[in-house]
Amino acid sequence: MSPDDIRYFVFDVESVADGRLVSALRYPGEGLEPEEAVTRYRAELMEKYGSDFVPYTFQVPVSVVVGKVRSDFQLVDLVALDEPDYRSHIITQTFWKGWSAYRQPTLVSFNGRTFDMPLMELAAFRYGVELPEWFDLVGRTYEQPRNRYNIDSHLDLHDLLTNYGASRFTGGLNLAAHLLGKPGKMDVQGYMVQDLYDEDRLADINDYCRCDVLDTYFVFLRASVMLGRLPLEREKELVNSTRQWLEERVDQRAVFAAYLERWGDWDNPWSPSAAVDQKTESC
Repeated sequence: MSPDDIRYFVFDVESVADGRLVSALRYPGEGLEPEEAVTRYRAELMEKYGSDFVPYTFQVPVSVVVGKVRSDFQLVDLVALDEPDYRSHIITQTFWKGWSAYRQPTLVSFNGRTFDMPLMELAAFRYGVELPEWFDLVGRTYEQPRNRYNIDSHLDLHDLLTNYGASRFTGGLNLAAHLLGKPGKMDVQGYMVQDLYDEDRLADINDYCRCDVLDTYFVFLRASVMLGRLPLEREKELVNSTRQWLEERVDQRAVFAAYLERWGDWDNPWSPSAAVDQKTESC
């Protein structure tokens, strides 16, 4: 696959707390073991905020899945980085070096502006990964990759749907996917990732991440229709071809079978059959 063929990286990140860092910064001098420190911190967060989600600054990536998409919006590959080892430093380096090697395709995420990208930037800082193309501080401000409004560099679909935070998108990616008839959250959800990691279920975390990327891809297609970049009829063709792509790979990846079992079609109000149904109901 030539880098010239790829125009978009649709991606998602899953991460877990760095127990040693939590122990050193939150409980200095107490000698807590990493798992003990994380458990204690999560309990404190739950009591104070009603959520045990550890801030991203204390986390490291354990799963990054990238969907490679051509300029014609066709999904051609879905890759879990550093599979099956899932080493944080290799995941980080592969993500950023891959983005550079593929000539800086547009990153596409759902709410990646506030979590995924800061996490991956901090991981690059932690592991000493060079990112001169991403941290372009000398170019014109509006052309710099990290500029919030530079959607050629990073298209955050959550930003798009909320007018850059002007409204709340209650329901998140799960809701957006369901509006299109796609599975959304299945057996695993984000709050479960830390516990799955503690149980050494990294493959399950990466399968969950794969499904999130698929959902994000379908939301990206519909957003592209809304932006006038993709005809609605072409979106339908792409959705059907992606379903076929998944069906051809169910023997290689069991989670694809689970995703397809929950697959639904978008209820198209513009179709002739829908018009007939509406007429019947009105009668």
